[in-house]
Amino acid sequence: MSYTAPTKDMMFVIQELAGLTDIATLPGFGDATPETVEAVLEEAARFHGQVLAPLNAAGDRAPSRWEDGQVRTTAGFRDAFRQFGEGGWQGIVHPTEFGGQGLPKLVATPCIEMMNAANMSFGLCPLLTDGAIEALLTAGSDTLKQRYLPRLIAGEWTGTMNLTEPQAGSDLSLVRSRAVPQADGSYKVSGTKIFITYGEHDMAENIVHLVLARTPDAPEGVKGISLFLVPKFLVNDDGSLGARNDVECVSIEHKLGIKASPTAVLQFGDNGGATGYLIGELHRGLEYMFVMMNAARFGVGVQGIAISDRAYQQAVAYAKDRVQSRPVDGSAQEAVPIIRHPDVRRMLTEMRALTEGARALALVAAGYADIAHGAADAQTRASYAAAYEYLVPIIKGWSTEMSVEVTSLGVQVHGGMGFIEETGAAQHYRDARILPIYEGTTAIQANDLVGRKTVRDGGAAARALLAQIDDTLAALAERGADPACRAMYGRLSAAHTALGNAVDFIVATARTDPNAVFGVSVAYLKLAGIVLTGWQMARALVVATDRRDEDPDFYGAKVATAAFFANHILVRAPGLEAAITCAAGTDGYLAISDAQF
Repeated sequence: MSYTAPTKDMMFVIQELAGLTDIATLPGFGDATPETVEAVLEEAARFHGQVLAPLNAAGDRAPSRWEDGQVRTTAGFRDAFRQFGEGGWQGIVHPTEFGGQGLPKLVATPCIEMMNAANMSFGLCPLLTDGAIEALLTAGSDTLKQRYLPRLIAGEWTGTMNLTEPQAGSDLSLVRSRAVPQADGSYKVSGTKIFITYGEHDMAENIVHLVLARTPDAPEGVKGISLFLVPKFLVNDDGSLGARNDVECVSIEHKLGIKASPTAVLQFGDNGGATGYLIGELHRGLEYMFVMMNAARFGVGVQGIAISDRAYQQAVAYAKDRVQSRPVDGSAQEAVPIIRHPDVRRMLTEMRALTEGARALALVAAGYADIAHGAADAQTRASYAAAYEYLVPIIKGWSTEMSVEVTSLGVQVHGGMGFIEETGAAQHYRDARILPIYEGTTAIQANDLVGRKTVRDGGAAARALLAQIDDTLAALAERGADPACRAMYGRLSAAHTALGNAVDFIVATARTDPNAVFGVSVAYLKLAGIVLTGWQMARALVVATDRRDEDPDFYGAKVATAAFFANHILVRAPGLEAAITCAAGTDGYLAISDAQF
């Protein structure tokens, strides 16, 4: 199944909803004109569609393999990664100072979506490298930046994130890896790290591991964790590669999906200690790693959107081709393509609506991040940063949960053929299933949304977004003669109220009854995801309604998809509100004893 990037929809969101014109006025972004951005997206669509997409099924059938400590990636991946680096795709959002293109996150995000829609197993490697680059830009010394960033940004080397250990999953206070200071200022790092994406592979000359570890005198808990750069090969002063470092891949995992992406178990320091270099200050490692993790969480959310779009495209193609059964309305006496059947059309429209809404929210958030970094006014930077930070766990949690739903619908559209591996629909479903788990499970995202992003500021960031929804409701009211706008107004109004009530409940109850609040945190995240993606669909509806005559096919589909979102997805919001605000200490799962489970 081929992949065609939805560049027209991406450009619509970038220009009409995310405000490209305003972002292009920020320092350093003057080249981000609509013409340039469209050219970048078209070239990204060509590369990812022609080079990466054909390798997707091959990677599932012939995944990466481990042989005597070495990992051999799927045939074709190494050459594709070389082309990826030569094309400048790794450095699209990174500073020109180190060889990047310096384009806005708003422009890089759709390119990331295309990469992961084309081949998610491949896309995981650049995603982790992006996070390593961000961490070095944030806290790395000038020496580390000069030595490692140009090669990472050029796509010649790759990066990893090493947090998890056999005894320490999401609870990083249990990290045991050690880093012993040496006379020359380096450290000897030892320990075992698991679930390391692209921890070993043959696509690049060097792998730059970012490793959480403790120094001998470190305090207990997360406050004693530091961050170290541990390269696979040591790097000489002239930039050439030196000796192999004391880090080995002892195995890779056998997984449900994303099989071409090697997930490694890494052993550091079995032969005296791996040479590592401190990033930033001692005992601030978790703080720096969260820079990398936040970048990865946003990227994983985009992966959810990507795999959803790939599944949608495949389901549409199958539904147009598969002929079965006469239509229920009697419009034909012979069997017709299944896309003519109402429930198939419902499933396809739901896949499309969920994907478009999530894409719009992610791109709008990317624009917020650009403004948060580049606006001249400090208050403007702070307000956009708060909005972006509030949205990250939603984009990660909601978009990935949504991707499991959408890819499952893709299998359902195929019927029995969807359960057969040869059609490819099952691969999307299997690949999507990891997304709500890694870089923090949905519950971890939801706990973050409750604790750090809602309770900590008394709901200020959430209410600022709700105030923006009020503006969209006013625009819908002005177009009340249009049936789609009228329906959206009613559904979005109710959803707005539901989210506002949930925010009030979370803020008022979190400290007095934390079990009740954190027990419904996932429901709160899903409610926020539905309402905020519905808001973007409403904004798209306003534009499409005004411009329908300019391009009836494109804008007409926008109107219809938004109306579906209003009547089939936004209607879920009041039910989620009820589940959240009715929570109490005796509620169901909290009342059942451990023994009763």
